[in-house]
Amino acid sequence: MDDIRMIVTDMDGTFLNSEHKVSPDFPEVYEELKKRNILFVPASGRQMMGITKYFGNLESEMAFIAENGGYVIYRNEELFADKMEQEHITEIIKSIRNIPGARAVLSGKKKAYVETDETDFIEYISQFYTNNERVEDLTSESDDSIFKIAIYHPEGSELNVYPFVKHFEKYDLEVVVSGKFWLDIMNKNINKGNALEKLQSALDISPQQTMAFGDYMNDIEMLKNSKYSYAMKNAHPSVKEAASFEACSNDNFGVLKIIKNYLNKN
Repeated sequence: MDDIRMIVTDMDGTFLNSEHKVSPDFPEVYEELKKRNILFVPASGRQMMGITKYFGNLESEMAFIAENGGYVIYRNEELFADKMEQEHITEIIKSIRNIPGARAVLSGKKKAYVETDETDFIEYISQFYTNNERVEDLTSESDDSIFKIAIYHPEGSELNVYPFVKHFEKYDLEVVVSGKFWLDIMNKNINKGNALEKLQSALDISPQQTMAFGDYMNDIEMLKNSKYSYAMKNAHPSVKEAASFEACSNDNFGVLKIIKNYLNKN
């Protein structure tokens, strides 16, 4: 195995267990990564604050890929930030309102925005979107930079949302199933893989020096941009096809097991 210089991992369903918790072994493993000058990079569809909250004071030492690649920071410095067009946001929100059971979240640099007043849903999304606000109308223009529209469906996004919104790809938008209950719409070429490429280029780290972990379709481009790509045991079948290797499930903290294994052998 080549010397690894960067380890990038999805969060939900991958690095975090089903209770959205970090392995208690992470601090010790992270210290060893730091000694070896290996950069640890969480990459998620979450907003930035929904990722950084798990890492406390380590935030200033790490890189983060948020919003499925729409927002990238390295050591507290912004490397890349995207913005969706208002006309696309308006049309998509109007379309989502016609999908029974679907709920939309606008994810911006400052906050996440919802127009529902269902307290259960707002409480649920608060674990992913830490800084959120209820607004009357999501089609109203905001002074925030909106990175993506996240759509939730309690019966599953792949069957209940994707068929009704995939036509928005005609506007050069990415429409991707990002989890069992979630689908994300972003600008074209916004994905974790392209974000990872920007980070690799900025830090002069090659795909051959990169290890990556993921579980859902929004992780596929990221895995393809890493020589040592791992799908979790609990991953979607298409992710297992795209990855070179398999890690045990997120509930067994498979990411940490693979990293420990690498550190022990090198």
